[in-house]
Amino acid sequence: MWQFAARWTQKLPAETAHNIAVFALAHGFSPIVDQILLPVKTGGLSFDNPLGLAAGFDKNAVASQGAIRLGFGFTEVGTITPRPQAGNPGPRLFRLPEDEAVINRFGFNSKGMEIARNNLRKIAHRQGIIGVNIGANKASTDRVADYYQAAAYLAGEADYLTVNISSPNTPGLRDLQHEGHIKQVVQAAFKGRDEAVGQPDKRPPVFVKLAPDMPEADLWRAMDASLEAGVSGFILTNTTIARPENLHSQHRGEAGGLSGQPLTQRSLVVLAMASAHLQRLKAKDIVLIGAGGIASAEQAYARLLVGANLLQLYTALALQGPYIVGQILRQLKAMMIADGLDQVNQITQKRLSADQALLHAAHISKIVSKS
Repeated sequence: MWQFAARWTQKLPAETAHNIAVFALAHGFSPIVDQILLPVKTGGLSFDNPLGLAAGFDKNAVASQGAIRLGFGFTEVGTITPRPQAGNPGPRLFRLPEDEAVINRFGFNSKGMEIARNNLRKIAHRQGIIGVNIGANKASTDRVADYYQAAAYLAGEADYLTVNISSPNTPGLRDLQHEGHIKQVVQAAFKGRDEAVGQPDKRPPVFVKLAPDMPEADLWRAMDASLEAGVSGFILTNTTIARPENLHSQHRGEAGGLSGQPLTQRSLVVLAMASAHLQRLKAKDIVLIGAGGIASAEQAYARLLVGANLLQLYTALALQGPYIVGQILRQLKAMMIADGLDQVNQITQKRLSADQALLHAAHISKIVSKS
């Protein structure tokens, strides 16, 4: 039934389908999938499995528990801005089915931090890890202050905080990734978090979400500045403003962030670069969350092989329906068994290059398919 419903919503305008999916998860109108346990401990947190729902789906923190019932080990709500804002005018969400991709230019449409906090506080029996992704208002005259305000208001409800400075849909936001600004933004988020949560051992870790479009040297500088400010990890990557020449959809020229399969290779490469940089720095306890273009267990396995501790997806859920979560996790578990591994962190510790990871993941996937 749910696969039929998912196919039916594909005939609706993309944002209408998105809103229906959020409503369904928020009100319990969704399948309940048997939880697949592949436990991960990282960043001071314990996850039932490494696969999470990326930010951008549940913008106002209403559907986290529905997402967990789909089988996700964690979910990230937001992006949440201090003040309510409508976001960019529509249409602002486009499916590219021929390319297994989506373009969005939502522009941080958000009901604001007060509504989001109230929604998080309404959760009666909280399950799974909930991350809170925060951003700045488009019209803000002090974006650093926005990150302070959002962190101060929401840190008490978050298992972790994500500082989003990499969305392409708020003009000038990505400029905050430059080393001259990123430290200020992250320090502001820490200040807000620490004021909101007095006990040091109760304070949620802070992650930074970065774009896939930075040159390697700029990525390293952004990471260094973030680490100096005290972050616990990075989410790599956000959507891309690049447009590969082999896109076929009629919507390929739409402005906004491109996600899905055209992002897969670039996101993997950026994650591998970040992992190698952390190895050089001997930064062993920094969390890496691989995101961007993950739609199969093989792609998930490759992210873990280059050093990801956790994974996130969103576009695959939108295009393939709710059972994609369980499918990836079951196949991921089968791949681990075929590879002689019984813990996710054993995959992460291999720290292969992007090319090596692709070859190894493809090899293990073939073994599983033949068994």
